[in-house]
Amino acid sequence: MQRRTINPPTVFNSLQYGFSQAIEVRDGRRILLSGQVGVDAEENTVGPGIAEQTAAALDNIEKVLAAVDGNLSHVIMLRLYIVESARDQQEPIAVALRERFSQSPPPSSWIIVSGLSLPQWLIEIEAEALIPD
Repeated sequence: MQRRTINPPTVFNSLQYGFSQAIEVRDGRRILLSGQVGVDAEENTVGPGIAEQTAAALDNIEKVLAAVDGNLSHVIMLRLYIVESARDQQEPIAVALRERFSQSPPPSSWIIVSGLSLPQWLIEIEAEALIPD
């Protein structure tokens, strides 16, 4: 898969937040993942904090991608839905993204929402991936 991240100096430095402005990809299988939340395989919420829930959601994305012979390096887009009550806790999210996507991070959208399916969930992350043929 050919992949090139795009971060022109004419827009703000999104790399500090753990994502790129754009990505160009060519060839491969496109995988669209459902939104992942901070739960384990038994559907237990992993903890009350945004850091734990973000890490678990990213772990779940990684596990889904592994099922189709992919990994986080194949992610080409993220959409993060952050509940209003956690709006001021965005730094732990950025830390998690920088840790998981230290090289050529995918673009992302961060969307503040009034709530998710369960009241204890603080973040839901959708991902798109392109896996080489």
